[in-house]
Amino acid sequence: MQKLNLPSYSFKLKNTKNKTLIFDKFRKKYVVLTPEEWVRQHIACFLLEEKKYPISLISIEKQLLINNLKKRTDIIIFNAFGNPEIMVECKAPSIKITQETFDQIARYNLKIKANYLFVTNGLDHFYCQMDFENETYVFLQELPDFIKKTL
Repeated sequence: MQKLNLPSYSFKLKNTKNKTLIFDKFRKKYVVLTPEEWVRQHIACFLLEEKKYPISLISIEKQLLINNLKKRTDIIIFNAFGNPEIMVECKAPSIKITQETFDQIARYNLKIKANYLFVTNGLDHFYCQMDFENETYVFLQELPDFIKKTL
């Protein structure tokens, strides 16, 4: 798999039926290793290891209904109160991040209402903070680190 613009992490890989699988420690199972999954696993580890978000607050491929269609978010991080804090959209490294990509995550976020959006293809990373009052978002230099809040 391609080297990404992220720290290196060690993953458990295995081959079965001519497919390479990667162990997803968040979902606790092996999944098919696609270029997008490679990015998703790196980003999940980045959020856990570098940004210090607890594994218990990170959800991978959460299903949601949008206009009666089943969709999946790549990664959602919840805050200590169980509300969506960060929504992440992962693309394969070969996919260029475009306005269409932002439109996709923005549509999902109409339902999710996460405070931050993170769009990446593993090479380019874009971070936004939502401004719900003005129905827009502000680009950030980086994503905030986890800050433990007590209930």
